[in-house]
Amino acid sequence: MGKPTGFLEHGRELPRRRPVPVRLRDWREVYEPFAEDATRAQGARCMDCGIPFCHDGCPLGNLIPEWNDLVYRDDWSSAIERLHATNNFPEMTGRLCPAPCEAACVLGINTDPVTIERIEYEIAERAFAEGWVTPQPAPERTGKSVAVVGSGPAGLACAQQLARAGHRVTVYERAERPGGLLRYGIPEFKMEKRVLDRRLAQLRAEGVTFVCAVSVGEGSVLPHGPSAAAAPPGVAVLPARVLLESHDAVVLAGGATEPRDLAVPGRTLRGVHTALEYLRPANLVQEGALAASPVDARGKHVVIIGGGDTGADCLGTAHRQGAASVHQLEILPEPPSSRSAEHPWPVWPVILRTSSAHEEGGRRLYSVTATELVDDGTGALCALRGHQVVVGSDGGRPTFAPVAGTEFELRCDLVLLAMGFAGPERHGVVAELDLALDGRGAVAVDAGWATSAPGVFACGDMARGQSLIVWAIAEGRSAAAAVDRWLMGDTALPAPIVPGQPALR
Repeated sequence: MGKPTGFLEHGRELPRRRPVPVRLRDWREVYEPFAEDATRAQGARCMDCGIPFCHDGCPLGNLIPEWNDLVYRDDWSSAIERLHATNNFPEMTGRLCPAPCEAACVLGINTDPVTIERIEYEIAERAFAEGWVTPQPAPERTGKSVAVVGSGPAGLACAQQLARAGHRVTVYERAERPGGLLRYGIPEFKMEKRVLDRRLAQLRAEGVTFVCAVSVGEGSVLPHGPSAAAAPPGVAVLPARVLLESHDAVVLAGGATEPRDLAVPGRTLRGVHTALEYLRPANLVQEGALAASPVDARGKHVVIIGGGDTGADCLGTAHRQGAASVHQLEILPEPPSSRSAEHPWPVWPVILRTSSAHEEGGRRLYSVTATELVDDGTGALCALRGHQVVVGSDGGRPTFAPVAGTEFELRCDLVLLAMGFAGPERHGVVAELDLALDGRGAVAVDAGWATSAPGVFACGDMARGQSLIVWAIAEGRSAAAAVDRWLMGDTALPAPIVPGQPALR
């Protein structure tokens, strides 16, 4: 590396977050600018460690030591070339990825790991500012046509790779605009939508066509409202068989959009919503596509059920909408603040993580479960009842036994269900094509990302189940290589992972 003693001379440093009272008045991203010299110093911390375990931690196989060294040497243009060699959207992973690479950093054995994610962010932003991110259209066209269903990170990565291989690519998205959960699930304070839109402009310039407000598969519905037998008004339904007839291959990248529900009395009361029913209109308001959200936390007592990233997204949104109070419930015990013996380096550690939203207020309750949502007498929610639990095990699966005498009641007007997703929707394209599912309920794929339907492939959360943005991009890239090989007999596209590769070890 450029500075072998860098990790001894510099400590881990991140940019400051804007003061809470300031950032709660807007929806902009929470971090303040980070000086170029500070970023270079962080790049200098990357060790000449011999075996870079960060490569093993990153599903994309990002060339992390290489671009860390290039940043230290002030060669930013080469750094973005090395970053783009493995990652289509580093500006997104630099904001949204939980950084399994940092958990595997060799420095993390006995000190703070390298700020890999932030360096990635700074490289990408410098590249856009300097005009280095330009369209890369294919020099020749193959004459083959591929449909990609879904415009989240897996679908976008797959589409871009296939377009660069020379295929004619059309992305079908049932929402109003492309982006999937990048647009409709991730709040502005985590990623402003201009970041997504500038990358979409590159894809369009490379020949990718986006067809929005089209739901593929008979019986399809949008993933953010009550189930229905047909698509909502304004959304056209395109039978999957029609798509197969008009394209040489179809890639399904529709995500794992079936929310986990809460089977307790009172679930159907007014004021109880899934996380996407809440986050989606909030994002539409910020984009100017909606005057006001029909599900607003202003002045309300909010309870969020689920302690993960989606719950934190709901928390930060509720703060900005002016909630009177917010409680976030988690059924698991509070994790330790540092690695335990159960999660030794370099595996992904289960530790207490405090997001920017948690800094802004609210109260987290651990080892609790909801047992009833209380009716105020008019069909509206007025309280949540629950109790503490103790975690056990039954054949490897966790069990949650109630703790006597720990019953409680929380006043609430709004309950948000942020308990994750159970997999892809079983109706729509999955049912129409009669696709085989795996033991987890995801769409089953073989070693070439092919489903049980001829000419149909699947990748991302639709095939893996709920996972991370970095896994979605990796699967999209790998599926693109498989489709290119299936169409052309061979491929020059990279394939970073194989189906079924375990997540976060």
